[in-house]
Amino acid sequence: MTVLSTVVFADISGSTSLYETLGNERATEAVTQLTQWIADTIEGNAGRVVKKLGDGVLGIFGDAAGAVSAVAEMQRKHLTRLDRWPHPLRMDIRVGVASGEVVEVDGDCYGDAVNVASRLCERAGPSEIWATETAVLLAGAAASVWYRKLGVMEIRGKAETLMLYQVEWRLDEEPESLTMQSALVSNFSPVDSILGQIQFSWHGVDLSFSSADAPVHVGRATEMQLRINDPRVSRLHARIDWRNSGFVLTDMSSFGTWVRFEGSDSPVRLRRDACILHGTGEIALGVSFSEPTAPKMHFQVVGASVHLG
Repeated sequence: MTVLSTVVFADISGSTSLYETLGNERATEAVTQLTQWIADTIEGNAGRVVKKLGDGVLGIFGDAAGAVSAVAEMQRKHLTRLDRWPHPLRMDIRVGVASGEVVEVDGDCYGDAVNVASRLCERAGPSEIWATETAVLLAGAAASVWYRKLGVMEIRGKAETLMLYQVEWRLDEEPESLTMQSALVSNFSPVDSILGQIQFSWHGVDLSFSSADAPVHVGRATEMQLRINDPRVSRLHARIDWRNSGFVLTDMSSFGTWVRFEGSDSPVRLRRDACILHGTGEIALGVSFSEPTAPKMHFQVVGASVHLG
């Protein structure tokens, strides 16, 4: 079964040196206890432990906000615990968080989000939490965390680069030095004050969103603001941002998005890419316009100006 989930991969930083310092038996006991504590923390925050891998734990959450809050709480509690540990036993935790469609089979889970969460965990430093932009957007204003934009990075095993964020969990950090949630929507230009509106029509359903409503998420999942109930549409298929006085559509799907503007015969194909929506046109989700039964929605942009510079 395929579900939209948030994957957490947490492992212990510094366990290799621990074996050298304490010897195999004592180090194994310490690592096992901390790994079990990580697993218990995930389960205690409505997550599910998929498996424990040596000094790491793979967990899965039904919502991104719960996942981000859980790993932030994990880091805060672990910091307190470290104060009581003798110095040779001190180990840090690093975490990777990614959201996407996950396939669950016989208690295990597979998918791009699983692989990305593992890679982010590898890249994160001691006591750090790294997350994908998709996870951060879905998490919204999770309690007691801030986000710092790390920039676009290459991830081993992925063809395209990803915008990544660091989840700041320390309560004594200065928020002014960090990226606030309202500025997280994407890596496009800053939010401006010009108002705009975009209207969508799909199978007799008409919806309208203002620039203040952005970001608007499009997909098959019930929590999407613009829900398209078609199996060819990904659960989280696309995101619409308000940037540079215009609406920007970003494809986040498995199979792509096509945009056809009125007066043009050549659709724009998006594959984890973005384009500015202007005027009127149609959007095909999951399959191209050449497929007669493609899930298509009409759009019309009102009160927005396009700035390409």
